[in-house]
Amino acid sequence: MATALFKEPRQSEDQGREQLAAYAKTFSNRQEWEARAKHNREAILRELRLVPMPAKCDLKPIILGRQDRKGYLVENVAFEALPGFFVTGNLYRPTSGEKPFAAVLCPHGHAGGKATEADKSGRGRGGRFLPYTQTRCAILARMGAVVFAWDMTGWGESTQVAHDDPNVMTLQHYSSIRAIDFIQSLDGVDPKRLGVTGESGGGTQTFILTALDDRVTAAAPIVMVSCHFFGGCQCESSLPIHKSATHDTNNTDIAAMAAPRPLLVVSCGGDWTKNVPGVEFPYIWNVYRLFGATNKVENTHLLDEGHDYGPTKRLPMYRFFVKQLHLNLKAVAREDGTVDESDAVIEDMESLCVFTKDHPRPAHALKDGQAVADALEAGKKAAAAN
Repeated sequence: MATALFKEPRQSEDQGREQLAAYAKTFSNRQEWEARAKHNREAILRELRLVPMPAKCDLKPIILGRQDRKGYLVENVAFEALPGFFVTGNLYRPTSGEKPFAAVLCPHGHAGGKATEADKSGRGRGGRFLPYTQTRCAILARMGAVVFAWDMTGWGESTQVAHDDPNVMTLQHYSSIRAIDFIQSLDGVDPKRLGVTGESGGGTQTFILTALDDRVTAAAPIVMVSCHFFGGCQCESSLPIHKSATHDTNNTDIAAMAAPRPLLVVSCGGDWTKNVPGVEFPYIWNVYRLFGATNKVENTHLLDEGHDYGPTKRLPMYRFFVKQLHLNLKAVAREDGTVDESDAVIEDMESLCVFTKDHPRPAHALKDGQAVADALEAGKKAAAAN
C-alpha cells in the first residue's frame, strides 16, 4: 500500500529544487504539461480515496440567523456533504449591487487552535472565527462577492469527526468540492466567477481544490506554496497524494495545475515560502508560459513578514479578485489606494454558530467517525453502481 510522501512533512530545500528541476524535464509544451496534470489529478483523487467520487446527496442547507452590517450581512450555515455529515460555516452576502454576484470560498488554516480545556462548548475559537478570517470575508462581501467560510473537518463546529481521523483528508477535500456545489446553488451567484483563497492549511485546500475542480475561476493560496514542505497535519499530508507507485508531485507542481486560470501566490520571508520568488514561482510561471498566460499568474512576496493572513497579505488578494472577478474596489478603497477594513465587524463566536441549544444539530446527524466513514463508503458504492 502506498504511504505518504515522507515520514516527516518536509524535505530539504535542495531536494525540493531538485524535484522541480526533474519535473520540468517531463514537459516542454502545453500538451505534455496537460498530460502530466491530468495524470497527477487522477492520482491525487485516487489517493484521496475519492475514486469513485461519492454520489452527491441533496445538500439540505440550513441557513439561520442574520446580522446586518454596513454593506453586507452574515448568516450561519450548514449543509450535508454526505447524508448526515454536516459542513458548518458562515455566509457573507453583499447588501447592495447588481446580481449575479461573484463568489469566493474562504477555507482556513490551523491558527487559533481547536477547543481548549477552558472552552467547554467543545468548539474551537480559531479557524473561521478568527478576526482576520472574518475581516477578509466581510470586505470581499462589501466589494460584491458572496463569500462562504467553513470549518475544516474536525474543527470549530465540525465535531462529528476528529481532526486526526483516518478519513480527515478525504472528508476535508470532498467538503471543499461540496462547498462549490453549495455556493453555486445560491440565488444570484455567477458560476463563472468563483474565487478561492485561504492561508496555511487553507492555502493547501485552495490549491488542491483548484487543481481538482475546474469550476474554480481564480485562486489565491496564501503562505503555503512550497516545494519542500507538504503541511504538518493529518489533513494535509497523511495520504500519499504527492507520491505513489505511479505518480510523483509536490505542492508547487499541484499549484501550477491551476494554469491557465488566474493564480496569485502570496509568500513571505518568515516561513517555508521564503524561496518562492526564486524557486517555486519560476516553475509555476513556466507552466503558464506554455499557455501564453503569464499575465494571469502573480507572486507577492513579503520578505520581512511571517506566517499569517494579515492586512498586507489581504491587500494583494483584494486587488487580484477585483481584477479577476470584477469586484468593486471603490466600495472599500481609501484615497491612497489601500483598503479600508474598518467596517468589518468582528462578531462574537457564539453569534456565528449554526448549531446551538435553540437550534441543535438535526437528529439524523451521524454520531462519530465510523458512521461518517460508512456514509462515505455508501456514497462511493452508490456512485459505482450508477
